[in-house]
Amino acid sequence: MSVLIQGNELRTLLGGSAPVSKSTGTLAATTVSLFTVAGGMVVVTSLVGIVTTAITVANNYKLQINPTTGTTTDICSVTDIGTADTAVGDVLYPAGLTGIVRGVATYGDGLVLPIGQVEHVSTGTDGVITWYATWFPYQDGSTLVAA
Repeated sequence: MSVLIQGNELRTLLGGSAPVSKSTGTLAATTVSLFTVAGGMVVVTSLVGIVTTAITVANNYKLQINPTTGTTTDICSVTDIGTADTAVGDVLYPAGLTGIVRGVATYGDGLVLPIGQVEHVSTGTDGVITWYATWFPYQDGSTLVAA
């Protein structure tokens, strides 16, 4: 049997680009840019974090969009991801008012973001998360890249 469409082609048709990734580095009590949106609005079809170093201390954590013009807005509410340890390999994803959730992420909900920076805000001092985003342009010429 021949294959008419490859896995990466199907992902592009259903969810946009190949995943763009950015590691947080060791979490610190600071705000760090993860992704840059340029050229116009984009639709983020998935935003998923994989813990690569365990998070073991209290850490009020959230994701936000800091637009070039306009008001910084939370992508999800603040969640403590460290008091109950977050283990290596745990999958994290933003779930709006629920905050950062551990478990199985959804794919293809469509988060429309303006030009600016997707940032993480952390209060903890240990652990590393690598964030992955799939996306497609909402406006012609739009891009999303690792910051």
